[in-house]
Amino acid sequence: MLSLGSSGGKQPAKPSFVSYVTPEEINPEKETSKKERLPALLPGEVVFCSANPVLKFTQDELSQRGVFGTLVCTNFRVSFISDEAQTEDTTQHFKNKLYGENDIPLMCVDHIYGGYDDKKKLITGPQLKNKYPSKIIIHCKDLRVFQYCLTFTDEKDARKIFQGIVHHCLESKSLKCVFAFSYSANNAEMQRKWRTVMFDATEDWAQEMKRTKGNCRLVTENYAFELFPRLPQYFIVPAAVTDEDFQTAKKFNGKGLPIWCWSHHSGCALFKTATVPLMQEDTVSQNYVERMLTAVAQNHLYSVKTEDLGDTLPSLQEVQLAYSKFKQFFLIDNSTDFWVSDVKWFSSLENTGWLDIIRQCLQKALEVVECLEKENTNVLIMDEEGSDLCCVVSSLVQLMLDPYYRTLMGFQSLVQKEWVAAGHNFQDRCNHLHHKDKEHLQSPVFLLFLECVWQLLQQHSPAFQFSETYLTVLSDSLHVPVFSTFLFNSAQQRLGMLLTAESPQQQPWTQRGPLSCPTVWDWSVQFDCRSQEFFINPVYSEKLRVDKAAKKSHRPKHTRQLSLPAFKTPPKKGFFKEETDSLKKMLRAKRLSRWMLSPDASPQAASREFYEAWQRRPLDYHGVLLPQLDGPAVRVWMQRYLRWIPEVQIFGGGAVALTSRLSELQVEVQELVRRLERHGGHGHGGGGGGGVYYRDGPPPPYPGASTPSPTLLQMPSQSHLLRSSVRLSSSFPFISVRNWSFKPAIPTSMGPQGLSFTDPDNIASKEDEYSETISLV
Repeated sequence: MLSLGSSGGKQPAKPSFVSYVTPEEINPEKETSKKERLPALLPGEVVFCSANPVLKFTQDELSQRGVFGTLVCTNFRVSFISDEAQTEDTTQHFKNKLYGENDIPLMCVDHIYGGYDDKKKLITGPQLKNKYPSKIIIHCKDLRVFQYCLTFTDEKDARKIFQGIVHHCLESKSLKCVFAFSYSANNAEMQRKWRTVMFDATEDWAQEMKRTKGNCRLVTENYAFELFPRLPQYFIVPAAVTDEDFQTAKKFNGKGLPIWCWSHHSGCALFKTATVPLMQEDTVSQNYVERMLTAVAQNHLYSVKTEDLGDTLPSLQEVQLAYSKFKQFFLIDNSTDFWVSDVKWFSSLENTGWLDIIRQCLQKALEVVECLEKENTNVLIMDEEGSDLCCVVSSLVQLMLDPYYRTLMGFQSLVQKEWVAAGHNFQDRCNHLHHKDKEHLQSPVFLLFLECVWQLLQQHSPAFQFSETYLTVLSDSLHVPVFSTFLFNSAQQRLGMLLTAESPQQQPWTQRGPLSCPTVWDWSVQFDCRSQEFFINPVYSEKLRVDKAAKKSHRPKHTRQLSLPAFKTPPKKGFFKEETDSLKKMLRAKRLSRWMLSPDASPQAASREFYEAWQRRPLDYHGVLLPQLDGPAVRVWMQRYLRWIPEVQIFGGGAVALTSRLSELQVEVQELVRRLERHGGHGHGGGGGGGVYYRDGPPPPYPGASTPSPTLLQMPSQSHLLRSSVRLSSSFPFISVRNWSFKPAIPTSMGPQGLSFTDPDNIASKEDEYSETISLV
């Protein structure tokens, strides 16, 4: 490890595996030998431009250390290849097959800054055609920061690489120019095997309806997207929706149609829709909305509650603004910037509003859960498009109520159903094509959902089969231009592009015709089996598998074990004509009502009572889960936001220490279970009753379905990775200690003279002591 440099101090120590240089060690008059090295190209990857020598800086501002190498821009990534051969084994246990630690996928570039005479300027386009900066600073959407110095590069090459990176990363482009089409067209060995329910066939929807015991209508008439181009090929609506209603819905481009999301075991269901603009004299639209709401009400006990999320949750512009402010605290160019921001760290993060937006989404999902679970009423949520905040709330509601969606395969199926098949505008919201007009509104809606899921995961960790590492990798995969999952705005666009796309290079060996881009759920494209083990939560409380004999003698009421007391639902005959007329008056309103509560009550107060009643019950990790929203319960997703910042790393500690110990205990328990099975025969412990862990993964989601892959679903043994020779830090598995270029220093004071730092040797020397202490816990 390198010691921290300082002005007038000792030169930093150089490890044997890489050569770092400082300005004092550089001789400008010495002619640097030009030896360009290129990365191992993926199928369909083409090099646009390159430059050598380029100096890649570390984040240490005091010594400005770096390493020389070649900077390359391809149709997939910006890559830096060091000129120095690595003499030490630096094998990573969590290595991405598509790109390395010095690679930036083009779609992952967030902002580019240029360094001009010690001034940092945001690059917004090709306005600087004849100029190039002495330094390029790239901020990535996964919060990595890269700095490249062009001072020692040939002027022609420096201008070419700068303009090439700016053009291919920031300029608007056609969808066919995205690397995914070149990759799939030239990758003959691409695997297309996954077990996630994709919801691209009628069988998937029918099985989901059967699993949740719903009683709605499966629509197949939109197979060719002739009825509603923005809706999926297949979707489910209330049974009372007629073919005549579809013809009326065509006038509104499918808006107003209540799309089924999930059915509660009591019979009520959750629906979502896009709002229909209601004009005062427009009787057609008013009658249409009334019929749709009536159809939802008829699904169960002629009851419905509606919520326009556009009135109660922040707008997409507000979500984008809050996140833009929030992420700036984690995009650190140098050590000084970090310690300056550390003075008012928590208050600054809270003032951005991002954590409050997360809290509001969880609160709204809690209110919907209360209506479904306690009041047994249908719920219809809506937003402008029906595929933004509706997706966030509906997905969170299903996570809280249905334990199947807390498994890895179930969660991936949930994303497919509520986001991919439902037509969330991934292309526009993620700004994949860098469109600058207002029609393509950018907003991190899917990341907001993952943030909310992480809050539930860290509050109720044993209830989730997947880990926070899985969520972090999923958020990274959002900006990898290889997969079709997060690339399109609608199911029609996805199917149409994959059927007609051709390789933009028009190479003679390119196969024309239908293409099949890999899905992000095929994790083998990015990671090997050992790396995928980090996706599994080691503290997951797996549901016990009951013996068949016991199952026959005891028949459970439902697959979900509720944590709340049963609420008696009034019979249908209890709804008299007066109540029906009152409902119809509500349906005729120009503006849909919010939660129907007494004047003295509020949704938050009612939800508080509901939460406290749930909290008094014994916690069932396979039942209803509710989020805690008070005080510091909503936390910062440390792994995602802080993994690249050396100053905040805990050597030999952090969550990885707990994971390591739990994995070791898990291996011991599994070994004991195997011994008991061998001794007693088939897990009965010498003839004793009781169930055993279903160690090959949870039961198939549907009757007759194949069991998911044991490689992903079996509780993993991570101890062979965590107890390796690599010295761990709290950023593991994304970064190991050996990859840091220097020891982080902690300032002891901050005054007018600037920052003063303590000697880091005392902190670093404690690393081995921490590791020994952890092993004894």
